[in-house]
Amino acid sequence: MKQVVISGTGLFTPPNSISNDELVACFNAYAEQFNAEHADAIAAGTVTALEASSSAFIEKASGIKSRYVMEKDGILDPKRMVPHIAERANDELSLQAEICVAAARQALDRAGRSAADIDMVLVACSNMQRAYPAMAVEVQQALGIDGYGFDMNVACSSATFGIQTAVAAVQSGQARAVLVLNPEITSGHLDWRDRDSHFIFGDACTAIVLEAKEAAVSTHQWEIIDTKLKTSFSNNIRNNFGFMNRFDDNGIGQPDKLFKQQGRKVFKDVCPMAAAMIKDSIARAGLQVEQVSRFWLHQANLSMNQLISRTILGRDAEPHEAPVILDTYANTSSAGSIIAFHKHQDDLATGSLGVICSFGAGYSIGAVVVRKL
Repeated sequence: MKQVVISGTGLFTPPNSISNDELVACFNAYAEQFNAEHADAIAAGTVTALEASSSAFIEKASGIKSRYVMEKDGILDPKRMVPHIAERANDELSLQAEICVAAARQALDRAGRSAADIDMVLVACSNMQRAYPAMAVEVQQALGIDGYGFDMNVACSSATFGIQTAVAAVQSGQARAVLVLNPEITSGHLDWRDRDSHFIFGDACTAIVLEAKEAAVSTHQWEIIDTKLKTSFSNNIRNNFGFMNRFDDNGIGQPDKLFKQQGRKVFKDVCPMAAAMIKDSIARAGLQVEQVSRFWLHQANLSMNQLISRTILGRDAEPHEAPVILDTYANTSSAGSIIAFHKHQDDLATGSLGVICSFGAGYSIGAVVVRKL
């Protein structure tokens, strides 16, 4: 069977960063105002007072210290707490397509490829800017790529599911090379007024070029040895926003139209599933855990990653074995594991083995075993 490689990766990082201290100052100002406005109802027990947040709470709960966002002034306005980004005309390049193009150009350059070498564009992420036309087709046009493109959503696992889809396209001959893009503008689906989750997400976009090993010219090649995907339905991470919301006026604008999760249940369910998936993928590839130099894990929560790597290795992972980027990027959904891969791959020697792993809503889990060429 035709061997496929990741020949290039790219990363778009938004220009604005929000520290925990900035975020907490905004949230606490909002909470203080809310409690003042609802003082009588709070005293009567019909409304629950909002508890203040803190930077110490955020870092202990998640390991996150800051996050990048497309726009920060709207988020840090206690009266708004939503990014303030103007709509663009239909004949202008969409915001999500714009960040895809930025990341894609980096990945193409690293792969030593141009738009003429790509036959398929796949935009895979948690939230699309619109339902149609497909974001991937707009990106395809913006880059001048012939061929075809489409969108897919498997939440935080969209990147690994996208990699497997690209591998199949190359192996079947449908495409010589595939561009997989993960444009996560998660600031749009986050409830910045929810103390339990207002700190979780950040914005970013990653890009991956995959092509046949025999044709690749990049000096940054990673051969894909094995891929494994798994889904198991759960409501513990959910977002009910959609075109049918207008059917019921009572639901419009309700908190469930944004990101909601039952964090403790997710932690308990997903950690053993992810660890088992990784170990199984390594075994399927005919390898031993001890042979794997690096684990590029989904960057959702530091404690989750520490537990998963400890379960796999039988000990705490060294920083270089499971690199962390969520301290500065926060949870960037599908982009997280690819950011870690993009930033922490060049130091490994030829022949080094690694695993890219995602896990999240669905539940969905994806594992990709790779070898550096």
